[in-house]
Amino acid sequence: MEVVSTNIGDRQKVIYKKRPVETGIFKYPVPSVNLGITDVINDNVVDRKYHGGEKKACYLYTANHYAYWKKKYPHLPWNWGFFGENITVSGLDETQLQIGNQYAIGDAIIEITTPREPCFKLGLRFNTQKIIRDFIAVHFCGSYAKVIKEGEVKKGDVMKLIFKRDSLTIAEKFKEIYRK
Repeated sequence: MEVVSTNIGDRQKVIYKKRPVETGIFKYPVPSVNLGITDVINDNVVDRKYHGGEKKACYLYTANHYAYWKKKYPHLPWNWGFFGENITVSGLDETQLQIGNQYAIGDAIIEITTPREPCFKLGLRFNTQKIIRDFIAVHFCGSYAKVIKEGEVKKGDVMKLIFKRDSLTIAEKFKEIYRK
């Protein structure tokens, strides 16, 4: 697996249901990111109840899913980081990522923790709340990670498995959450 892009976002105010809402979902590529214990340095995390913190310090999404979404939503101004991910990785596969697996990535070490559960802010990014149903239906969720060792990650870095845990995969956990 290889890092295709590293991304951060600025705090932005947008209107949702006629009310101002702040979000950091509008990520854009930068040369590198520094992973801290509770978040990505210089990335704006607005809602700390659902993002950031020890178990959700960094969000990873696969470049492989972009072709599917670009075909489904061709009118959008696509760039890496579109899903609000801090790190876009080619070859990242939610059916293979087991919760608790640890990876070396750049100078950092991360541990896979939980799938991303989409909220209305993903709908803000896509200009339609329909994306929430679409996102859940295809199980292309990406994964949050805990930072075990802080460090810099940049485009071209390899994400290498260094510890494997026998547990649920991110895809299995995502399906379990949305089974109802």
